[in-house]
Amino acid sequence: MSDGDFDLFGDPVRLPGGRRGRPAHIATQENRNKTIMLVAMGWSNERIAAALHVSQPTLRRYYFSELNARLVQRDRLDAQRLMVVWKAADAGNVGAMRLFNQMVEKNDLMITEAQLRARGIDKNAPKPGKKQVNQEASASAEERIKARVTEEANSARQH
Repeated sequence: MSDGDFDLFGDPVRLPGGRRGRPAHIATQENRNKTIMLVAMGWSNERIAAALHVSQPTLRRYYFSELNARLVQRDRLDAQRLMVVWKAADAGNVGAMRLFNQMVEKNDLMITEAQLRARGIDKNAPKPGKKQVNQEASASAEERIKARVTEEANSARQH
């Protein structure tokens, strides 16, 4: 294979060499970075393996540590993006300042929503309509009336 045998996306083209099976996979830093990025974007192992032109067992064998950190990869990506925007904003880029403020607001909203969920409050829960509110009010009123009638009946028996 010569230096120019690459496909549209920069992956080496595998030409038949007369041997059976695929050539051995070589894990490059570029493929490691691609795996980290795709994991951070929430891709499945099947999709990542297809993007790297490897089987799933090969993916797990060579990129185990990248796949194993699935829960933190998105946070690492967001932190990196935040730092890039902060550096540009700190250098005086007005567009980056605006984007940084949007990212901070989004982060604050995410934190607030997590705190509300922890308290058992769901901001996306549907609010009851007038009909449901009236039904609940009448049901509770009926319960109060029944309780009062029962209480009066019990006190009348005692006298």
